[in-house]
Amino acid sequence: MSINLLSEDLQNKISAGEVVDRPASVVKELLENSLDADSKQIDIVIEQGGHQLIQVRDDGKGIPKDQIPLAIKRFHTSKISNLNDLFAISTLGFRGEALASIASVAHLSIISSNGNMEGAELSILDGKIGDLAPAANIGGTQITIKDLFYNTPARKKFLKAPRTESRKIIDMVKRFGISRPNLGFSLIVDGKKVIDLYPEAFDERIAALFDNTYKENIIPINVSRADYSFSGYIGNLNLIRKRFGEQFIFLNGRYIKDRLLNSAVYSSYQSLMHRGEYPFFVININLPYEQVDVNVHPMKTEVRFNDEWRVYHVLKSGVSEALSEILNTIPNLSKINSESNSFFQNIPRQSAFNFDSGIQTNSSTYNKEKIDRAKNYASNLMPNKNSENFNIEKIWQVHKKYIISEINSGLVFIDQHVAHERVLYEECLSAFESKTMSSQTLLFSEELEFAKDEFDILLEIFPYLKQIGFKIKEGAGSKIIVEAIPSDIRWGDEKRIIKEIIDEFISKRKAYSSYKEALAASFACKAAVKAGDIMEKDEMVMLINRLFSTEHPYYCPHGRPIIFQLSLEELDKRFERI
Repeated sequence: MSINLLSEDLQNKISAGEVVDRPASVVKELLENSLDADSKQIDIVIEQGGHQLIQVRDDGKGIPKDQIPLAIKRFHTSKISNLNDLFAISTLGFRGEALASIASVAHLSIISSNGNMEGAELSILDGKIGDLAPAANIGGTQITIKDLFYNTPARKKFLKAPRTESRKIIDMVKRFGISRPNLGFSLIVDGKKVIDLYPEAFDERIAALFDNTYKENIIPINVSRADYSFSGYIGNLNLIRKRFGEQFIFLNGRYIKDRLLNSAVYSSYQSLMHRGEYPFFVININLPYEQVDVNVHPMKTEVRFNDEWRVYHVLKSGVSEALSEILNTIPNLSKINSESNSFFQNIPRQSAFNFDSGIQTNSSTYNKEKIDRAKNYASNLMPNKNSENFNIEKIWQVHKKYIISEINSGLVFIDQHVAHERVLYEECLSAFESKTMSSQTLLFSEELEFAKDEFDILLEIFPYLKQIGFKIKEGAGSKIIVEAIPSDIRWGDEKRIIKEIIDEFISKRKAYSSYKEALAASFACKAAVKAGDIMEKDEMVMLINRLFSTEHPYYCPHGRPIIFQLSLEELDKRFERI
């Protein structure tokens, strides 16, 4: 077999596979070029998730007329000129591949004007470069991409639905918007403006991209160590989420992905979060360009530091210092335990009832052994699935977490949260199949605003939320108007519940066999009474009655046990009566 030189067109298509893998990566490359051109306002238009149209227009320095044909040639760039420049890259782009790669898999046109000079336009259709034509002075550059991957059907086949691709682009634009609060950005998706940002203060930009509550719950971070500086904001405990995606690290203005630096932040929150929770943070790192290598991967999100552990420790100490006010209010439980001389330390402990964190669904793949174990804990407890064995007069709430009652054979313990979760889960599934759940009308309707990506998810689950008792309608922009809420939700919790449902739904939906099950589990988890909530006796009685009217009263939708029985015989053994 002979070795052949690949054609320039094929080389470009192969290169495009590294640089341009979906519409969002096209937007990324074009935005980087706009920022490198010192633009103050950048406007993006997309149609059909970028499949059909991507257009980016800026008011930057523009490209001189005679340089426009060179801009679309591979390895042609104005950012670097020699080998030494690679060791101190100060621009976002530098490889000279983006436009050539995009032009090889799409129809591309460039209109640009440099200074007060007349503009020029260049088009590439079906891989053929057209003639340079005069154009109006637009005061910057406009690049239009049409029919992305029209000539690479294999790549086009793997693109997601337009809605999904649009969401990726929105996330990308948000990322650039948060990194440059001093610039203006707009994004129009299928004729609807979803992002409209004006130059503003950093905290105002965070509020604009997420919602106003973020501004009230962020803590500034500002650390300088020699030639290193760290600035930005971290979230307090109110911004800890169940979903990953609100963590941003920028190095000299460039968004990067770095597990070590993420862990520096997470470790500072270690005592404040549960497993599977994530804090909010936006951190800008500034250090000399020669101390970092950004030429690691064509996507330019991976970097190498000369001294990554120094960066790690400085960042960790900065975050810990910013969190010190919160950390100082939390008692050192490990110290308390080690110094305690409690009588109960000497009592032998039973083995913990440790359920794996798997997800129970109605599919045939769920962990049957886990369910059987939960049932065994409640063996002989409720043979008729009703609450007749409970002594209603002898029912208590313990530590605002558990319900305890005396039964004929001993004591029974019920976890109030997971019990209510099971009830809501089954009632929710039933509502999807038959009628809507009961609602309580708000005295005054409430307008709630959501981040753009959250609002997109919200529109997907809108009909289901109505079935489970929410009465809501779409408002202006990314707002909704809530007129009624499910009867099991306490007034004032509307926005928190809806946001947490969205988070839970996004993070857990792949674990369930159906869309409805995922949403039902998300609603049940977030709307259920929490550990720490006080319950009156009639509320506890009602919860028990509802629990034993369910199909599976022994375990929650996530597989955790609801009921634990302590027999009279076991109590007698503990006190050495037998």
